[in-house]
Amino acid sequence: MELDLALVREAVARFVAEDVGRGDITTHAVVDGDAHGRARIEARSDFVLAGLPVAGLCFDALGRDRIRWRPEAADGDGVSAGRALARLEGSLQVILTVERTALNLLARLSGVATLTRAFVDAIRGTPARIVDTRKTTPGLRSLEKYAVRVGGGHNHRFGLDDGILIKDNHLRAAGGVPEAVLRARNEAPHGLVVEVEVTDLDELEEALAAGADAILLDNMSPEMVRDAVRRAGGKALLEASGGMTVANVRAYAEAGVDLISVGALTHSARSVDVSLEVED
Repeated sequence: MELDLALVREAVARFVAEDVGRGDITTHAVVDGDAHGRARIEARSDFVLAGLPVAGLCFDALGRDRIRWRPEAADGDGVSAGRALARLEGSLQVILTVERTALNLLARLSGVATLTRAFVDAIRGTPARIVDTRKTTPGLRSLEKYAVRVGGGHNHRFGLDDGILIKDNHLRAAGGVPEAVLRARNEAPHGLVVEVEVTDLDELEEALAAGADAILLDNMSPEMVRDAVRRAGGKALLEASGGMTVANVRAYAEAGVDLISVGALTHSARSVDVSLEVED
């Protein structure tokens, strides 16, 4: 679940600057510059925590030496409503100015981790793995994929330079599965996996004959997936994708695929409810 804090620190500084703009007019008007206080960040619902160190970096962006940050939970923890997640002490101006950016990131990443955990729990006991997709929020990919790992999922490609995945539009442009796989094989660096998306069993047979290393079974029923697993006979890694929900994902896992990719982990996760409260 490692997170590159040096890289995240740069991104967080931009996020804070976006909100602050030319200055927090309200806080500077209402709160004395030398005012000192304490606050806590707490859960207002039950969820899987992710992004607490990122929230702490938000306060560093405006006052690394002006805020004392003390976490009271860890990423990956299942937390309940009312639990304190972190405590802060220091400049009230910094605390109030950074509050919204920190909470937005914490709520978003915890939402991704919570949804991922639900999918992972739904297929527990099967050999399949839950993986994410590139359907991420621009600028937040590394953080959202981190949250997937916190929730117990695995990462698919981080970007277009991270692997070959031949999809439907590639197939149309190349003239079909055999030609697309052949071209990918000729261009791919040594050892790079060539994966191709198929939508029916005929294309599956073409992909197997062409020597694809991995095959993405797109929008197939669990019954079709089971048939695809039988036909593949272990010749290629099989990934199921399309229309996955917590309610139906176990049927795909039990059909025998290796991977189940779920775009919803990052494009449809609901942010959790967290708050920051200044203490008397």
